[in-house]
Formats: sequence, structure tokens, C-alpha cells
Amino acid sequence: MNKQLDHSKYYFADTSFNLLMRKRVTQVLLICSKYDAFILEEDGRIDEQIFMEYVSLNLRYPPQFIQASTAQEAFNILREEKIDLIINMLSVGGMDPFELSIQLKRQYPEKPIVVLTPFSREVSLKLQKEDTSAINYKFCWLGNADILLAIVKLIEDNMNSDHDINEVGVQSILLVEDSIRYYSSYLPNIYKIIFKQSKKFMTEGLNEHQKMLRMRVRPKILLATNFEEAVELYEKYKNNLLGVISDISYKRIGKRDKQAGFRLAEKIMSEDKYMPVLLQSSDESNGKKAEEIGAGFIYKYSKTLSIELRNFIVRNFAFGDFIFRNPETMEEITRARDLKNLQEKIFQVPDESLEYHINRNHFSRWLNARALFPVAQMMKYVTSDDFDSIEQIKYYIFDTIARYRSSKGRGIIAKFYRDSFDEYLNFTRIGEGSIGGKARGLAFVDSLIKRNRLIDRFQDVAITIPRTVVLSTDVFDQFM
Repeated sequence: MNKQLDHSKYYFADTSFNLLMRKRVTQVLLICSKYDAFILEEDGRIDEQIFMEYVSLNLRYPPQFIQASTAQEAFNILREEKIDLIINMLSVGGMDPFELSIQLKRQYPEKPIVVLTPFSREVSLKLQKEDTSAINYKFCWLGNADILLAIVKLIEDNMNSDHDINEVGVQSILLVEDSIRYYSSYLPNIYKIIFKQSKKFMTEGLNEHQKMLRMRVRPKILLATNFEEAVELYEKYKNNLLGVISDISYKRIGKRDKQAGFRLAEKIMSEDKYMPVLLQSSDESNGKKAEEIGAGFIYKYSKTLSIELRNFIVRNFAFGDFIFRNPETMEEITRARDLKNLQEKIFQVPDESLEYHINRNHFSRWLNARALFPVAQMMKYVTSDDFDSIEQIKYYIFDTIARYRSSKGRGIIAKFYRDSFDEYLNFTRIGEGSIGGKARGLAFVDSLIKRNRLIDRFQDVAITIPRTVVLSTDVFDQFM
């Protein structure tokens, strides 16, 4: 089949960023002793630490933490406040913490309950013996407030994943790990990597409002602690999965299976041989088998564990720049930092490099990781076999990006950036003030053309407004 398509027939629908992350954690009940609260706060308030973490990562809506040191106090707060998440630190007076969790779940079944406990063998044995059916997640306190951010974001991802992933196309990362200590360490690291990635793809927004909305499109993390959970999450979200990070030894059919991670990797890679899978284990000898099946491997006791994890995610989950490589040597040929840059470089890339990347679905994965879902969808099922020549592939990619950039710029009053002006933008403004009546009328007509899909409705006729740059009132006032 020849994919030399007439792009004028394709309309790129806008991604509804404003409909994402609708369910949020705004108030957290932290049930802990006075001593735990002191340890947790160190020399400052928990709210302040979380707020500073949110600001540093360019996030909005930091949650408020409300503390309770007794069971009675916790129930009083739950009656009076709208609590979205309960974090129980297993050391409150007046009631056994597991019994407290069961009673809380009985009265408030819809509220997620998380246990956060200092790591020790005694605590681990206690968690294995007790009834933990009322607890949604168990985490280790490793002395860093980053874990609180990770807990909040994991709960929010869990609440929003069905809608955001399946309805809008938001991407996800599957983490399979049954060790409380290890996933308590991995999650804060993975979320930081994701938030830094989100700050990079904010630049695809055409104005400040669009840029902030794009932060909602960050990939979601799905956590599974056994084989069955992992398979269920994979089957549910496999069409929007950037990659998988899995332990090797965990429970399968109720019993510990030392090959569970390999079984999962083989199942996933039999369906999608280019899906990035990272296996990690405390047994270094597993590295050879991981390499044989084409998966990455990390030794859990490595001193550079967090760095290796970050490097694998950035390199294989399509984060950062798009790197064109020589298929023979894997050396970098060139790189594209954003969509505009990718379009500019597509005709400069050697044929064998382009063929290598398109056959491995690298373009679609990179575009999805940057929340460019409409273009990613156009590239997802394309291979070199669909074209008569590599030249046709280059034209297909170039025209698809051109069409998307042109469509994205319509009906939007974009900000004019002198250093990075986008030639596909139809209507831009210089300044922060309001715009005059004539400019507003033109912008309204542009939005009508986009809303009713008029631009290509009639053959050989393009309905559009002139390309426009508007000076806002504050620029005019400054001139006067």
C-alpha cells in the first residue's frame, strides 16, 4: 500500500487538555504521632516542603496536610473536612493502626488509605501478618519528603487513568514491584523524571494558558505488585504504554515465582517486540537472560541504581530530544529538540537511519511522550513497507507535521516569540494587554473557520484570514 496521502483530507482535532486530571487530591489527613510529625517535618512544615516541591517542578494545586495524633481526632477531622487521601503512619494512640485502617475503610470506603512506615524488618513482618485488606498502598518512609509527592501523584494517577489514558490518549509507564522499600525509592525518582519531561513539552503550547494545561498530559504511573495485576494493567492500557519497569521475582497465582518478570517481559514483547522493558533484580546472573530476550537490566544493589534507572527511562521511553542514530554503530547522527526542529531535519537524515526509526515506532513513541497525540496516531502503524521509497516516507512525515502545526495554530491567539517564531502560526500578538476591535474580529473569524472546519471544505479553495501579528494595548501605550 502506498501511503503518499492527500493530507488536506485530514483534520487534527484538538486534544482536550482542560478535561484531564479532573480528580485531584486537595486535602490529606496524616495520622501520626507527635514524634512522627516532628521527624517528617524536620525543620519546616510539611505543607511548606510539598509547596516548594510543587513550585520547583512547575506544578499547581499543592495539597494541604491535616494532622491527627489519635484515632478520635482522625474521625473528627473526617467528619468536618473534605479529605481526599488518608496517610496512616502506624503509630497513633488509642487504637491498633490496622484496626483503625479497617474502621476508616468501613466508614469511608471511597477514600484511599496509604500506610507510610519507617523501614525495618520488624515492620515488614508485621505487615505480612496483619489484615491489610483496607489499605490501598503501603510505603516506606526513607527520610525524604519526596515520597509524599509521589504518593499524592500515584493516587491522582489511579483516579484519573481510565478517562485520561483511554479517552484522551495520555501515555503511561507500568511499574511492577512487590518490595515496599524499592517502589518507595523508585516512584519519587520516576515522577521527577516525568515532571522534567513535562516542562520540556510545555514549549509546544502557543500561549501561557496552553503551556500550563500541557502539564496535565504528563505520563501516568501504573503500579502493580504481582503478575496478575501487571497483566491486567498491561491489557487495559497497552495501546498507550511508553514502557515497563519490572522486578523479576514476585507472586504469580498466589506463589512467589522467580521467573515472573521474564514471563511478563516475554508476553509483552511477543505482542510488541519494540516495547522498552527494564528488568531489575538482586541476582546479577539474571542480567544475561534479560539481554538474551532484548530487555534492559539493572542490579538492585548497584550504587548507581537511581542514575541507571533515569538513563534507561530517558533513552528508551522517548523522553528528551529525538536522537537519530546510525543503525550499524548506534552513534548519534543528529537530534531534534521539538516538533518544529524534527520537521526541519527530516530531509537531512540518512535513509537507513530514518528506516530504522520508523520501523521501530520511535517517532510515534516520541510524539506521544511529548503529548502530540494527533501526529503520533498518524505515525503509529506506519512502516517502510507502506511506501515505495524512503523519500516518500520523508514527505509523509514532513507533510503530517506541517498539517498539524498549521491546524494547531488556527483559532488561537498565540504569543509572538522573536527567537522561535513559528511560520505556521496564523494569528500572533506582541505584548500582554488587550487587543483592539479589528484584531478581535479577525481572531473571532479565525476561530469560526476552525470550529466549523471550513478551511478545506471546498475543493481548490482555502478559506482563511490573512496571517496577522497584533500589537496589544500595553505596547501602544508604551509607544505613546
